[in-house]
Amino acid sequence: MTTATTPTISDAEYLSRTYAGVLGKLIGVYLGRPFEGWSHQRIVEELGHIKWYVHEKKGVPLLVTDDDVSGTFAFIRALEEHPLDKTGLLPASAIGKTWLNQVVERKSVFWWGGNGISTEHTAYNNLKKGIPAPASGSIAVNGTTVAEQIGAQIFIDGWALVNPGNPAEAARFAEQAGKVSHDGESVYAAQLWAAMEAEAYVSSDIDHLLDTGLSFIPAKSKIARSIAEVRAWVKEDNDWLVTRQRVEDKYGYDKFPGFCHVVPNHLIMIMSVLYAPHDFSLAMEIVNTCGWDTDCNSGNVGCFVAIMLGLDKAFTKASPDWREPLADRAIISSADGGYSINNAARITYDIVNMGRALHGKAPLPQPKDGAQFHFTLPGSVQGFQVTSGDAKAYQADDALVIDLNAAAGPVEVSTGISAPKDTENMPGVYLLSSSPLIYPGQKLKAVLRAGDDLSAPVTARIRLQVFNAEHVAKPVDSDTSVTLTPGDSKLHELEWTVPQGDGWPIVSAGVLLTPASANGNSNGAAAHTSKIYLDSFRWTGQPDFTVIRPADKGRGQTFWDLAWVQSVSNWAGTPTTTLYIGQDVGEGIVIQGTRDWTNYRVTAKDVIVRYGPRAGVAIRAQGLKRWYAVQFATAADGSTYVAIVKALDEQRIELAVAPFKWAIDESYDVAIEAEGATIKATVGDVVLTASDDQYAGGGFGLVVNDGSVSTGTIRIQPVQ
Repeated sequence: MTTATTPTISDAEYLSRTYAGVLGKLIGVYLGRPFEGWSHQRIVEELGHIKWYVHEKKGVPLLVTDDDVSGTFAFIRALEEHPLDKTGLLPASAIGKTWLNQVVERKSVFWWGGNGISTEHTAYNNLKKGIPAPASGSIAVNGTTVAEQIGAQIFIDGWALVNPGNPAEAARFAEQAGKVSHDGESVYAAQLWAAMEAEAYVSSDIDHLLDTGLSFIPAKSKIARSIAEVRAWVKEDNDWLVTRQRVEDKYGYDKFPGFCHVVPNHLIMIMSVLYAPHDFSLAMEIVNTCGWDTDCNSGNVGCFVAIMLGLDKAFTKASPDWREPLADRAIISSADGGYSINNAARITYDIVNMGRALHGKAPLPQPKDGAQFHFTLPGSVQGFQVTSGDAKAYQADDALVIDLNAAAGPVEVSTGISAPKDTENMPGVYLLSSSPLIYPGQKLKAVLRAGDDLSAPVTARIRLQVFNAEHVAKPVDSDTSVTLTPGDSKLHELEWTVPQGDGWPIVSAGVLLTPASANGNSNGAAAHTSKIYLDSFRWTGQPDFTVIRPADKGRGQTFWDLAWVQSVSNWAGTPTTTLYIGQDVGEGIVIQGTRDWTNYRVTAKDVIVRYGPRAGVAIRAQGLKRWYAVQFATAADGSTYVAIVKALDEQRIELAVAPFKWAIDESYDVAIEAEGATIKATVGDVVLTASDDQYAGGGFGLVVNDGSVSTGTIRIQPVQ
């Protein structure tokens, strides 16, 4: 537990301001992403002042893979993976291990621009080679140019969000996190900004907040000295366009080495909050219209200003409705695939509970008995949008309100469950690494009620949209339904178990609402049927399905492929295999599933080690470096055996071992299951049992070292 003073803000205030900060980060990043790297002059000429989202003008999706979102909300999870040291701090060495667990090489989180070019790529290579943090990001190892680019700052918001009202602790944690990949001025900028965000929970005085941030970095640093100049310019100019030009003239990109130096971008952020400390929309206009690293700068500014103002003031009805297009949605491309398709409310609860644990407090319970979609945060729709039909959906009264027009027919309201169709048109420098949230065999439950103004009966079913071979989402509706009638205000539960299907991933889940007039049961008048309330939507239970590799019809990478975290050199399939992977050097793994998977069994038929000394089937995988597995292995003397192995960061711990004469190209049936702390594996006639309770849940996978391995049929089912 940290030794710092426990924050005095109330639980409700902490939750609300953290939610505001998460929303501000997401809005800022997705707003600035389509013109990242543009100059101020180009932005003004082609787009004008940035007062609203421009993704449609650019022909790209609003939500895309972005390092600012992925790194911020993946790396903070080091708090879940590692204990604090004796000083109550999470050291850089531990956060570096989370990098290796969460980052899929050349496929997720950040810009893979090359060793010595991309700072994060360089630091990752150092970590992989065994150079631990903070040396991995140091000037001594990487040089000043690489170490002082912008990245330490862009990932830093989470360390403030877990230290509300504690700027000293935020700066302390931010320093350690920043030093995984950066050093010098970049880390100073990160410390300052994290301290400002933490103090923004309890103050809205911009000068006090800036002074607070400055108190944690050297007064002689370039960041501190240049901030003093910008503050003076703002007072003198009283015009952000004039001040922006001064920043460019003295601190522009041409004054610094590398592709994206921290100093120019940091000064634009400082200038923006000085000119618009209490106006979220104006702050967004200034920081984005200024140009340079717009998604990074806008994300940090958005988080800071939203924390400071709070939900009501940051996102006022008088300003543009920044939240409506976003609909709470977030994409976090990481090796924990079940965390990739996400929403601001889920992220908020996770971060708040990390912060509470950090300060010795019990976690806040998930609302509505653990429902994944509970709609209790003000304005939160958790990704649910009207996807067909004439209706409006919004949050009110701790529920999702769906306002229907009976004459217009059925209405579908749903939220994303796996890689969206937009993935095919998603620009960026890395892929979406993710797994679906819902699988066959799990039980879905929607809780609904009729509004007081409902004028006609409405039938509700659960609706899934599932991809097919043409990459088109097709509806699959529950065979159960409930009818909501006028005057009945009771909560009605609608349950359905997800059927097996033909192997393609579920892309969205929600409800289909059919007013009586749409079935021909009324006179067809254009009466307004009005409101249905979706009180909650959830899934429970373990998956129960056979993994099917559907025919790709020559499409190459399909949405079935995108449903797997792939940290391997080669990913393939043949008519006789379900999975076939190869790893050129070291360990490779593919994973599907979520941390909701706890007590389940994987049965893999015809497991064949095609080449290499070690391979097997994993269970309860929580990233690339944390899992259990049953593996075929070769000892130093050439003898062969099977083992239950625990991956714990760089360690591979053999929990149970038995001699077994396995051979390359021979086929074996393998099973591994987890129930509570018991891990049990079967290979042929050999049965292995081990006990370990560190990983309570996670997906299954296939792992191989320096070779290749394939499987036939794979069955996932609950432990009976």
